Amino acid sequence: MSSQWTTPVDGYCERLDASYWAEPVNALTNAAFLVAALVMALRLRGSGLVLGWALVGWLTAIGIGSYLFHTHAQAWAGLADTLPILFFILTGLYAATRDFLGTSWKVAALVTVGFFPFAAATIPVFRLIPGLGGSAGYAPVPLLMVIYAGLLWRRANATARGLLLTAALLTTSIIFRALDEPLCGLIPLGTHFLWHLINAVMLAVMIEVYRRHMVRAGAAQA
Repeated sequence: MSSQWTTPVDGYCERLDASYWAEPVNALTNAAFLVAALVMALRLRGSGLVLGWALVGWLTAIGIGSYLFHTHAQAWAGLADTLPILFFILTGLYAATRDFLGTSWKVAALVTVGFFPFAAATIPVFRLIPGLGGSAGYAPVPLLMVIYAGLLWRRANATARGLLLTAALLTTSIIFRALDEPLCGLIPLGTHFLWHLINAVMLAVMIEVYRRHMVRAGAAQA
């Protein structure tokens, strides 16, 4: 492994050195993702919702990847942290487009690919918000949730309200992620661990919103 991939990363208030357990709270709160994945696996038990199970798989990978990043704190671990998040977003977007909006798989796939130019266009705008910093990279996701909620408000109101709830949770967690460094002098532990805890709940709720929508649509076994 090249030195590029083993470059130490120190991006969080809790980390004071390069040791494995320099971020114990940030590391251990990733267990919340695994608990959320287990809960949703039990909720999906007996269903044939392939995309729901895929989301549970990515949720599990998010917990593992984030744990690796907050312990090893190297570039390769950063990739293990961010890739599962990206794949959860893409899988969720595909599922929402195909199953919430009722499009064909081809249209859903095209919309999913369209996430990249959408993010490229909106992230620079979010970076204009004071204090948001690197957390701006996540801001297009709650925006998408709000857009889909608007599209679904009349045809699937319960699903739309679920999406607004997940958007609110994600927005809150993004705020705590952004506040980690600015509040470091006031809160030595930092606030990044709240990003983990709130996101674990949010991702579980997202999967539950999908599950309930499919049950209402009579497709729980499809």
